Amino acid sequence: MSTPAAPTRPAAAEADPIDVLLAGGRLRRRVGALAASAAFGRRAMLKIKHDPKQLVDSAAIPILFTVLFPCLFGGAISGSTGDYLKILLPGVLTMSIAIVTMYGGARLAQDVQSGAFDRLRGLPIWRGASVLGGLLSDTARYLFASAIVVVLGLTMGYRPDGGTPGVLAAIALVVAFGLSLSLLWAAVALVIHSPAVVISIANAALIPLSFASNIFVQPSTMPGWLQAFADANPLSHVATAARDLMNDTGGAGGTVAWSLTATAAITLVFAPITLRLYSKQG
Repeated sequence: MSTPAAPTRPAAAEADPIDVLLAGGRLRRRVGALAASAAFGRRAMLKIKHDPKQLVDSAAIPILFTVLFPCLFGGAISGSTGDYLKILLPGVLTMSIAIVTMYGGARLAQDVQSGAFDRLRGLPIWRGASVLGGLLSDTARYLFASAIVVVLGLTMGYRPDGGTPGVLAAIALVVAFGLSLSLLWAAVALVIHSPAVVISIANAALIPLSFASNIFVQPSTMPGWLQAFADANPLSHVATAARDLMNDTGGAGGTVAWSLTATAAITLVFAPITLRLYSKQG
């Protein structure tokens, strides 16, 4: 007497594809906001590693203004290159960071334009991780530009009366201000979606603000209407705060407080705008 054949299991090919995928491994838990932001920051740094020309502007602008302006105008404005460096160097530090901030927005616009943003939207992560990760990489870029300015200044004979603490405090202040501007350009990038246009808009805004300020000369030598503009220019206030910290000239409390207030105000305005625009993309 023959025994009935044992029931056979359905072939894997006939199984439901979703069941196969779910049975193949565990579902991954949602990545935390800080871990995701750190991953995006590392991604941005790797892009710089594989494409070092992204740092050309971050290096060229500090080198150009730190070396060229004291040699050309130091004797005419302050009597000597060394005296002019006390005025110019903190200002060039401020201007260099402010101008470099545009590239963070351009990078974000490139992600949106290239379609990389659409792929990132499907990940189970906090939506703002890409923006915060970009800010982390921007911090490294700003510190790189700051190091170039300070090292060149020291090589040319600049000796900060504020010492190392004053220099580090000035760099921290300017980098914080630069990060707040990065949020502004990130918001512009999420509206424009074109890296070239973002850079053009930023140049049109930052170059006049840089030259119509107290970075290169004292506003008292300017026409009345331009002097009023320079006195109200936020770059003038941040440059003055950096001078007070680096040169230990006194009065740093008021200028630093103003700079920190402006930094906080820009951040509080543009951080939620940027995150809202980011969440609405696509």
